[in-house]
Parts: sequence; C-alpha cells; structure tokens
Amino acid sequence: MSVLRRLLGILVMIAGILGLVLSGAGLVGVWMVRPTIAGYVESTIVTLNTSIGTSKQVMVITGEALGATVDSVDALSTMLGSTAASVEETQPVLDEVNVILGETLPATFESTIASLKTAEQAAVVLDSAIKSLDSFRFVLSAVPLMGSFVETPTEAYNPEVPLSDSLGALAEDLEGLPDTFTEMSTNLAKADDNLVEIKSSLITMSDSVGLISTSLSEYQTMVTQSQSSMDNLDAMLTNIQRNLPASLNMAAGVVSAFLAWLFIAQIVILTQGWELYQGTAGRMESGEDD
Repeated sequence: MSVLRRLLGILVMIAGILGLVLSGAGLVGVWMVRPTIAGYVESTIVTLNTSIGTSKQVMVITGEALGATVDSVDALSTMLGSTAASVEETQPVLDEVNVILGETLPATFESTIASLKTAEQAAVVLDSAIKSLDSFRFVLSAVPLMGSFVETPTEAYNPEVPLSDSLGALAEDLEGLPDTFTEMSTNLAKADDNLVEIKSSLITMSDSVGLISTSLSEYQTMVTQSQSSMDNLDAMLTNIQRNLPASLNMAAGVVSAFLAWLFIAQIVILTQGWELYQGTAGRMESGEDD
C-alpha cells in the first residue's frame, strides 16, 4: 500500500507540475501573443476597410451610371412615345391627302378633261366662224361704199395651231393624270397601313424601354441599399478598431485570471500529491478527527 500511495503521489505531483507549467506558460503566452493578435486583427480590419472603401466607390460609380442610364432610357421611352403620337397625328393628314389624290383630284381632272373636250368642239365652230367672219369682212371691204364702213383686215385669221387642236392636246395630256393620282393614292394607302404598323411598333418599344427603366431603377435602389449596408459595416469595423486595445486587454485579463486561478489550483494539487507521497495526508485527517 505504501508503494501504491507513493506512486499515486508521484502521479499527482507530476500532474500538478504539468498544470503549473501549462498555466504559467499560458499566463506568459497570453501577454506575449497579445501584440501578435492585435497586429493581425488590426491588419485584417485595415484590409477589410480598404476593400469596403473600394466597394463603396464602385457602388457610387455604379449608382451614378445606373442613374444616367435610367435618365437616358426614360428619355428614349418619351421620345418613342412622342414619335408614336406624331405618327398617329400624321395619319389623319395622310387619310385626307389620300382622299384628295384618290377621289377629289381624279374627279376634278376628269371634269376638266370633259370641259376641255367640249371646249375643243366649240373651238372648231369658233375657228370656222372667225374664218368666215374674216372672209365676209374682206368681201364687204371690196364693195364700193360699204368698204368705207368696214375695216379691212390687215391679216387673215390663220393660227399655226388652231385653238381646238391646243385644247385637244391639253385634254390628251391631262387624261393620264387621274390614273396617276389614283396610283399615288394606292401607294399612299399602303404607306398609311405601314404607319399603323410603325405606330404599333413604336408603342411596343416605348413600353419595353419603360420596363427596362423600371428594372434599372430597382437595381439602383438595391445599389443604394448595399451602399448603406457598406457604410454600416465600415462604421462597425472602425468602432472595433478603435476599441481593439481595450477589448484585447479585457480578454487577456479574463484569460489571465482564469490561468492564475488554475495555477493556484495546481499548487494545491501539487501539495496534495506531496502529502500523499509522504504519507502525511492520512495522519492529518486522523489528527483532525481526534
């Protein structure tokens, strides 16, 4: 039993010595490692602050770019809407021009052509009448006594192009115009249909661009919120950096207090091991019982 007691005492003393060494090394190590930890945490916070600052600058630039893009897209949407409105306002004018070209002008020219043909027939009679009148005046001027009352024509009426021929040629030149105006009206009607499609496409594009503007505005809001979060994180890291020495001192003090208590406890364990080895622990207990 004495050998076993001594062996247990040795083991307890070894445990106490190891505890003393570890707790003492811990006490020394806490204050030796503290500057290293402080430097590491400080450099980490500085790196994080730099990264946050860069991210904030990127977010500011991105927000400004998104704002400018939203303004440009809104202007484009407004321009497309205005163009669609202008096309819609132009369409009634084209309809009126189409009516003029397809109905009014052909009818007017057809009436004019008919009048010219009628005038052509009348001009034939007029030319004959003028020629007969000239012949009659020549005859009267040759009759004695009557010639003094009738002016002798200086030149006979014989134009190079008779009036009837001129009117007929003019009527022939005008005959093709109604068909031309009708064809122009048909082409303008096609253009009118194209304007309807163009207006519809412009309205669709304006709506699509408006949706893009809305999406970009949402992204801009998200960037602003992220920037606010970055500001909060930056403030938090700055606060940690400012309070880092005090926090590390407090943590080191708490750990040191625990290690000091552990060191004292190891002294007690070492004493108990020594008493167990010497065999005085039992006698001390017996003495106390007496």
